[in-house]
Amino acid sequence: MGLPVNLLHLPAFSSIAYKPHSVEYPKANVTIKCKAYGGELDALPHLQTLRKFPREELVEKVVLVRFDSTLLLQEQEQRFQCNAVFTIKYLQQSGAKVVLVSDWSAKTNPKVFAAQSVADLLSSVLDYKVVPVQCISHNMVSKTEGFEEADILLLENLSDFRGEVANCSKFAQVLSSGVDIFVNDYFSRSHKILASTCGVARFCYACLAGFHFDECLYHLRRLAETSTKPYVAIIGGSNLTDKAAAVHTLASICDRLVFVGMMSFQIMHALGLYVPLNLVEHGALKEALDIVQFAHNRSVQILYPKDFWCKNDRHPKQLEIYPAHAIPDGWVPVDIGPVSLDGINSILTKCKKVTWIGPVKFHTNSGTKGASKVAQLLNQLSRGNSNITVIGNMACQAMVKESNSIFHFNMLENASVVWEFLKGRKLSGIMALDRAFPFDIDWKAAYSDPAQPLVVDIGSGNGMFLFGMAKTRKDLNFLGLEINKKLVKRCLDSSHQYGIRNGYFIATNATSTFRSIVSSYPGKLALVSIQCPNPDFNEPEHRWRMLQRSLVEAVADLLTVDGKVFLQSDIEVVSVRMKEQFLRYGKGKLTIVHEQSYAINNEGWLKDNPFGVRSDWEQHVLDRGAPMYRLMLCKSASSE
Repeated sequence: MGLPVNLLHLPAFSSIAYKPHSVEYPKANVTIKCKAYGGELDALPHLQTLRKFPREELVEKVVLVRFDSTLLLQEQEQRFQCNAVFTIKYLQQSGAKVVLVSDWSAKTNPKVFAAQSVADLLSSVLDYKVVPVQCISHNMVSKTEGFEEADILLLENLSDFRGEVANCSKFAQVLSSGVDIFVNDYFSRSHKILASTCGVARFCYACLAGFHFDECLYHLRRLAETSTKPYVAIIGGSNLTDKAAAVHTLASICDRLVFVGMMSFQIMHALGLYVPLNLVEHGALKEALDIVQFAHNRSVQILYPKDFWCKNDRHPKQLEIYPAHAIPDGWVPVDIGPVSLDGINSILTKCKKVTWIGPVKFHTNSGTKGASKVAQLLNQLSRGNSNITVIGNMACQAMVKESNSIFHFNMLENASVVWEFLKGRKLSGIMALDRAFPFDIDWKAAYSDPAQPLVVDIGSGNGMFLFGMAKTRKDLNFLGLEINKKLVKRCLDSSHQYGIRNGYFIATNATSTFRSIVSSYPGKLALVSIQCPNPDFNEPEHRWRMLQRSLVEAVADLLTVDGKVFLQSDIEVVSVRMKEQFLRYGKGKLTIVHEQSYAINNEGWLKDNPFGVRSDWEQHVLDRGAPMYRLMLCKSASSE
């Protein structure tokens, strides 16, 4: 079991000799309206991260880390590994039992393919002994035995298992067997539904974003922010039909769009300019016209190349510069020309924020250096006050070659994730992780005296129980955590209307946000109540989703000595299950109360509600003559 946790005084990262790349995280969700499509770009959820997870809770826990092999297994000169390495080292030095899993191929690094060679390379990168084990193929339940001979374990290559890409539930269960905590540091495939990123999250009690994942998510949020102007998007690549929604989003948040890839020909075609037929994307005209019209309506300037480096298949080594509107037959563009680069330079010198996404080149065998020229321009801009985000493998590699320091700009190597985000689609790898409450709570505004002991009702519903308690116990503060936003709004309106200054409500999923919310409260946590949670008997897998191990552990950690947990339900099996969960995952800190002041029936349940205040459902159950199954637990002093 983990060591006792003091959430208000977590150990600083400075206890390790290295730190992750420092970033300042925004406090609120980002929402972007896309008028062209009449909808909104979904806000990125705030996640439980390794950065904020109590370090004491990692001690002796088996932690499965899904790492990105393209970061850690590349050859040294190509490796961007700062935070990816830090995730693993931080876990190891925090006392966790680290199990690594990933997929790799000869493309990642031709020198390493066998599991042993991968383990050897990781050992040299991490400075810990990494040993390969065959837990997946042999269906081994325990992953702890191998730690006798190793610091860190490496599971088999996920490329060898079809259950990975199929997100097979049985495969995910085998993958996560014996695992306590899952840490996802594989951001580049967040848009894919994989067993190692989505499936395993169902079987681990805590699912966290690693340092690399966390930083990439931060860059994605910043990309969508519109507070910094002028904002320019440099758009490369092809396939406008598939990316039209994403380009619309960029047009809704940027002041200028600069097209430097094959998509530029579709925009030129929509503007009525001459484009060789072989460069026109079939079926893309309507999308291009919509983008041009939308940009015009928003006064967003669109720029396209004015000239190109071109080549002729009959003379493959010969390159010529032609104006964009006068490319001769038999010649194909391979890169943007000098006039186009001058135009880009004149625009970039005036902007404060730039996002470059997609390749500049038009032909894979091009001998020109348009991407390098753009990278040089952005490198100069990054030395000032400008916010530069570079997206895609080619763009990132160009920036690394042209820059002395990669910390002057933000890099996201996989463009597919960003395109999917800009389309407004939910990213499965992100949605699978645990949530955190996104805002800092002003407790002084919530309560007249935030130092008073706190009572939290999880699943507070219409607030009848908390309102009744708040009226009779002015010496306590009451907090309702309820997932239904409409009910929370009604409760807050009622609190304001009746001048209740010791009652407050938050719309949230308490299962994942309880710890982050309550740990910031300045007073003591005196009581937690969970009353009549809704079991879904039609979905056995989700029946007990509300009462997860992570919630029980958070309650046990944050509750003050002699603090109470009140559980009740009108369904006996639900109350039995809640009791079992708290006794099993309460870390030995919680015991059932057997005081004479509480009348107990023959089955061990409390006969009466000890507070004398009933929730609306409890009153409904009693009015129809049905029983309630109640239980009180207490946190003992010896557990601290």
